[in-house]
Amino acid sequence: MSKLLIRSIVRPEKADVVMKALFEAGYPAVTKVPVCGRGKQRGLKVGEVTYDELPKEMLMTVVPESDKEFVVKAVLSVAKTGEKGNFGDGKIFISPVEEVYTISSGVKEA
Repeated sequence: MSKLLIRSIVRPEKADVVMKALFEAGYPAVTKVPVCGRGKQRGLKVGEVTYDELPKEMLMTVVPESDKEFVVKAVLSVAKTGEKGNFGDGKIFISPVEEVYTISSGVKEA
């Protein structure tokens, strides 16, 4: 069965909520990494100051391809701010995973 890497870039205040939603959906294995970046809006301007690198959290989890839609919906349901969402709420990137090894045993997973 093929696996996918789902990388969710979310606002820092939403990271724990997303991790909880993934855990409750049956996906407890998540890697959380602090990141900075900007989207199409080119950062945030407050008065005369432009913040072009905004703090975000990247949450990474590997899931079977058959579970992709379920996991994406779990993230989308809790990661957006407000009723309709806002600029800067984040993105979800999905990539195929070719191989997985467990470091402690050296075993390649199927």
